[in-house]
Amino acid sequence: MTSLIVISAFFILTIFLALRARKKQKMTLQNWTVGNRSFNTVFVFLLTAGEVYTTFSFLGGSGWTYSKGVSAIYVMVYIALSYVTSYFLLPLIWEYANKHRLVSQSDFFARKYQSRGLGIFVAVIGVIAIIPIIVIQLKGLGIIVSLTSYGRISMNTAIIIGTLAIILYSVLSGIRGVAWISVLKDLMILFVIVFMGIYLPLHYYGSFSELFKQVEAFKPELLTFPKTTYSITWFISTVLFYVLGFYMWPQVFASTFTAKNANTFRKNAIISPLYTLMLLFVLFIGFTAVLQVPGLTGEESDLALIKLSIKSFDPFFVGIIGAAGMLTALVPGAMLLMTASTLVSKNIVFGWKSKPNEARVALWSKCFVPVLGLLACLFVFQGGNALAAILQVGYSLIVQLCPALFASLLKKNPLTKEGAFAGMAVGILITIFISNYSMTLATLFPNLPAMISDINIGFLPLFANLFVAILISLITQKNRMSSAD
Repeated sequence: MTSLIVISAFFILTIFLALRARKKQKMTLQNWTVGNRSFNTVFVFLLTAGEVYTTFSFLGGSGWTYSKGVSAIYVMVYIALSYVTSYFLLPLIWEYANKHRLVSQSDFFARKYQSRGLGIFVAVIGVIAIIPIIVIQLKGLGIIVSLTSYGRISMNTAIIIGTLAIILYSVLSGIRGVAWISVLKDLMILFVIVFMGIYLPLHYYGSFSELFKQVEAFKPELLTFPKTTYSITWFISTVLFYVLGFYMWPQVFASTFTAKNANTFRKNAIISPLYTLMLLFVLFIGFTAVLQVPGLTGEESDLALIKLSIKSFDPFFVGIIGAAGMLTALVPGAMLLMTASTLVSKNIVFGWKSKPNEARVALWSKCFVPVLGLLACLFVFQGGNALAAILQVGYSLIVQLCPALFASLLKKNPLTKEGAFAGMAVGILITIFISNYSMTLATLFPNLPAMISDINIGFLPLFANLFVAILISLITQKNRMSSAD
């Protein structure tokens, strides 16, 4: 009962913070979505960090370490490298968005390519990619709250309450409420993960070196990269693939619009990789769980952190852990839901209008929040898949925006709107096909050497996207030149 009281207290606190953030604020579309572009370095940092440190970091990272071992370090590496790219990439995006008063990723593409149709298509891709990530947050929240409340709240009940909560945050206070809750979330997650990552190895093994000695004796394969599947090739290609997709997420892309100036991103790019070190403690927790809660297989590996916590701590501290885990779902979940609803209303429903009424767009955006939230909730109840597998599908979809984005930032864009559209369409179709059949390069081309077959399958649709985009762009450019002559 103690843990349930602690979790409930923090849940009520988040609602208070969301309502407080709304105080004396007129929730126009600009304020609701990008906080009137008034956020300082700290808030922009917390929003972007809020997108990184989710239930996947909390459960999936430790679960992946528990089942796959050292290959889980790819999470740390790709996030740190993504922050490095932000130093150069985000100021370019912000300057263009600020100049043209853009509020969504779809607006950016529509303006760059002078095509409302492409903007609508980008919005559709964004919504399709976001839904699986909301599913991760809700699924993770259900696991965390159910286990840390010792079963007093069922997983399904926790998911429903969590869905209603992120709907409430989003509708009432928009991005400002999410930012304030991010402050609480980051403080809690920093304390909980660092404490557990240090305390648990020392408590059970006496030292970190002894931890790894015992893991090596029990499961030595966890401390080396395997020769196939999750090999060095897989590791390098997956890191590169995720770096390409990191800032393609609509909610991360749009969070850059909240900054006061471009220098904010350069400051964050210097600080943020250090924050990524926190994930190292998640790996320590996963390795500690290997011997202390053995026998977890398949999707059960995502439970490693929570089961180890219940074994190691009294109900009060388990409640603190549960509250921190709950926040890792609520903050990104609300941000994702707001972004998706804005894309649907502004860029799909009103996508063909040159100057839609902002008040109407804001109203429709808020109306779509519960619709999309309940849709994601429904998908959670349909079952399936470990958190890492769901994340891979989302990344494979959203990374299809990469070629068109990077091309648009060049002084002379080599892609036409037709080429960009065709490339994205081909990439998305191939991604859906290979995801549906759980394909890898090894299953498609069984005779290839492991050095090639272990490359992340996500590169296949991405390269097809790039090839088609360039080909169609060359054809359409040639046709226009012929028409001009």
